[in-house]
Amino acid sequence: MFSRSFAKNTSGYTAKSIIHPMNNTPSPRQYLFSALILMVIGWGGLALLLFVLDTPPLVWARWGFFVLWIIALTGTALPITYFFNLRFPSDPPAEPNAIVRQALWVGVYGATLAWLQLGHLVTLWVWMGLAGGLIAIEYLIRLRERARWRPPTTNDEQPSDTTLD
Repeated sequence: MFSRSFAKNTSGYTAKSIIHPMNNTPSPRQYLFSALILMVIGWGGLALLLFVLDTPPLVWARWGFFVLWIIALTGTALPITYFFNLRFPSDPPAEPNAIVRQALWVGVYGATLAWLQLGHLVTLWVWMGLAGGLIAIEYLIRLRERARWRPPTTNDEQPSDTTLD
């Protein structure tokens, strides 16, 4: 007989659902294209802003620098955070949105340090305190994700058309 997760049609057995199981880890190809686009936009925009246009450090140039700096650091950190999540797996494994969020934290961290450096406020303790705060925030978010995670359910019921002898 056939299990309940399959239905019989004229051409054979097909799955009832189009939703694929989420138990496989994401491939690096999913992140490579995004990381390359972010790096080209970020680093290319910074090179254009700093070396080609040679803009004075006015308000819009500074905001442009910070935005491009976040984009460049996020694109650079995306493959690294993917590798770290692959190398040091958690239970449950990190979802793709968590990997992107962790890469975005790197960009926000770098932009915040660059902004604080404008006022010469970056010291070792500020550097470590900001890193510790962002790591704590990410830990609490992952803790919340783990608390809401439910293991995938399997249908262990016996088919109704089989007899138990």
